[in-house]
Amino acid sequence: MLRQQDVGHRIVVRRIVGIREGRPLFSDALGELVELSETHLTLATAKGPLRVPVAQVHRAKRVPATRRPTAAAVVALERAADEAWPAPTRGRLGDWLLRSADGWTGRANSALPIGDPDRPLPAAVDAVERWYAEQDQPAMINTPLPLAAPVGTELDARGWSARPPTLVQTVPLPLPPEGRPAPRQGDGEGAAAAAGASAPDGSSNTEVELPTDAAGAWRGAVVELATAPSEQWLAVAAGRKGGLPEAARHVLTAVDQVRFAHVYVDGALAAVGRGTVTGEGRWLGLSLIEVVPAARRQGLARRVIHELTTWGVSAGATHAFLQVEQHNTAAVTLYRRLGFTTHHTYLTRVAPH
Repeated sequence: MLRQQDVGHRIVVRRIVGIREGRPLFSDALGELVELSETHLTLATAKGPLRVPVAQVHRAKRVPATRRPTAAAVVALERAADEAWPAPTRGRLGDWLLRSADGWTGRANSALPIGDPDRPLPAAVDAVERWYAEQDQPAMINTPLPLAAPVGTELDARGWSARPPTLVQTVPLPLPPEGRPAPRQGDGEGAAAAAGASAPDGSSNTEVELPTDAAGAWRGAVVELATAPSEQWLAVAAGRKGGLPEAARHVLTAVDQVRFAHVYVDGALAAVGRGTVTGEGRWLGLSLIEVVPAARRQGLARRVIHELTTWGVSAGATHAFLQVEQHNTAAVTLYRRLGFTTHHTYLTRVAPH
């Protein structure tokens, strides 16, 4: 049967759709699992969303993606993601990257084992453990899968634990205009042209009309993109990430092309987001998309993403990526509706104490 770890992956479901002459009738559905609860599962299929009661599921399993990215494609995206989230303290082990940011976020405080470490694998893991001991931090390694599966096998033998899987998701740019469904991704062809464009200096000041029938409806909002985060923006990020050490400010701002989205409703900051353009200008990275509790379910997260992707297109990006924990089903569902699909996954592995 399916588990939360299967959210964001392609699955096939055989469900009971009726009874004929005392025998069940079955129907099969293929799609990406976007939600799994105790009572229902939801698939994104070629014909649209399909919600299936668990009581009707006869059999379900994960199936391989239609196309797996090449090793070179995974490496290129992981390098672009590293540029978008730059740790202030860095080292190298051959091609492997060693990263430290005072413990702020797993991505900025873990080794990235892609390429050749210039030594046998057991010796490379030993060197990673020594480097993090010198930083007075627990050793962590991010293992993109299936690329770094051999590293994972070595870590299993050493008793390293694994955090929940993270999905690395991508979408061609530009996104379709708001209110239109995202096209299915095929061989990487772009979506329909996005509406509007940011000013040449990257700033924007766009009026947004939001739904008037939602609870606590807003009559409008103002979205601003800035090259630096405001103190209010940082406070929202600190609340999500558990504080902001000085190293965190480096991670957030030490990128040549970066924008910080601020959404104001009635003069108060209601939502934030961050966008970067890295990977030789190809990749727009989206991170820290956050809506304050009082303003949720008003479409503000979607608005932040469209503003940042519009800026990214103006900066030359052809694709967007983001990283989302697999068990965050609400976020996975939102991103799926915008056209994001899972490129690959990674596990953050932690050395035993």
